[in-house]
Amino acid sequence: MKKTTLSHLQQLKQQRQKITCLTAYDASFAQAIDQAGVNIILVGDSLGMVIQGHASTLPVSVEQMIYHAQNVQRACKQALLLVDMPFMSYASVDKALHNATRLMAEGLAEMVKIEGGDWTLDIIHALSQRGIPVCAHLGLTPQSVHQLGGYKIQGRATEQAQHIAQQALAVEQAGASLLVLECVPAPLAKHISQQLKIPVIGIGAGQDCDGQVLVLYDILNISAGKKPFFSQDFLQSTGSIQGAISAFVTAVKNQQFPTDAHCIG
Repeated sequence: MKKTTLSHLQQLKQQRQKITCLTAYDASFAQAIDQAGVNIILVGDSLGMVIQGHASTLPVSVEQMIYHAQNVQRACKQALLLVDMPFMSYASVDKALHNATRLMAEGLAEMVKIEGGDWTLDIIHALSQRGIPVCAHLGLTPQSVHQLGGYKIQGRATEQAQHIAQQALAVEQAGASLLVLECVPAPLAKHISQQLKIPVIGIGAGQDCDGQVLVLYDILNISAGKKPFFSQDFLQSTGSIQGAISAFVTAVKNQQFPTDAHCIG
């Protein structure tokens, strides 16, 4: 399989072919994901919860993200390697440039992901202008969990939905090459996906996004704590890790996942 690039992801959107994305934090799982043909491997700061056992993603450091990105990159042959910028690592333009450079140069990331809307626009512009591809993240942004009052669905009220839609257009105009939409109503996610030229990857955002992302540990049903409503145990029906990953890819590509049970109407 050819190496996935941003232009390939853009082509998939134009052809209305679904994009697949899973998290990985080590070489062994990354190899299994890569071999299954997943388009994007996300080294997520979710490692703070599923690997380190924290209650949130906030304690994760840049050094830890670099370490896990290095491990994943060694087994990442065809997928695009996307790496989260952890909490407060992009609090200013200068700080974002410094830490994104480290994630690209040391962690060998091919794109970085940052959470937030309006206040990130200058950061997205500065990074993209300097050759660092950016994935924006709107809706439920886990790094803002305390400000949001918990892991709550976003965009249910009309005014908030309009604001998220405006932010989506703004991050695209600022230079973002990809957008993750988390835990927003499916009609809002559909509207945004149709409005934006860049691919929109959903998680708990309905079937009409250009692609889907899940935490690997959730699809294997091995995450500690409460399971998110938007995930599905793909291991139970397949009996193997490789089978579960392949089943996820097939379900997304054939628009069998997510179902109405995995999203908010």
